[in-house]
Amino acid sequence: MIVSLTIIRYRKALVPAALMAMALHRLPMFFCRGCTFWKLLGCGHNGTFDLQPDWQQWGLLAVWNEREDFDHFYKKSFVSSWWRMLAYEQWTVLCEPLQSHGKWDGQEPFGTPNTTGYNGPIAVLTRATIHLNKVKNFWSNVDDAAELLTSSPGYITSIGIGEAPVYKQATFSIWENLEAVKNYAYRSPKHAEVIKKTREENWYKEELFARFKPVETWGTINGKNLLKDIVK
Repeated sequence: MIVSLTIIRYRKALVPAALMAMALHRLPMFFCRGCTFWKLLGCGHNGTFDLQPDWQQWGLLAVWNEREDFDHFYKKSFVSSWWRMLAYEQWTVLCEPLQSHGKWDGQEPFGTPNTTGYNGPIAVLTRATIHLNKVKNFWSNVDDAAELLTSSPGYITSIGIGEAPVYKQATFSIWENLEAVKNYAYRSPKHAEVIKKTREENWYKEELFARFKPVETWGTINGKNLLKDIVK
């Protein structure tokens, strides 16, 4: 299994084409060879959950049976051809699942791996569907959590992604190692307080947490590939 995340940036004049792609790309992705799960995604501005969408930036997260299936998609599919013609920047990272628990639209897209002993650069996906009557509680705590994320030791970069505004949100973050992830997730009093609230107030209808080993990256977003010296 290989997991791909591709982030695309369009010029402002082509934002209508970006919106159109969210509908047009569903059919070719449905028939994509070797693709077991995929999500077309919008992006936020601030690298985490964000009420202000970035209309120029969009994403695709997909799970592939084999690397060859992804390569075929990337070289020959309608979706990748669209990107090459209309996007002015694109960035891709390929990952191997290390651990995953929870569900995404009722599925376990990355299986239930439990790989231990790896301590290189690590990617983390946190994703949730928020109960509509808990949306206000959730968003009132986002700014503190985002500030804590980006200021944590070992943090490299993150991208806010989501299938729907407001209530279907995810963050894909990359860290120097597992210890940095644990320090942020389990040893920060502020983060622990937010996690406690999610449980006590039952914010989430569904949630998923997964860790990955980044294995390859290329391209740029806003002129940079922040992983180029970390992931070859």
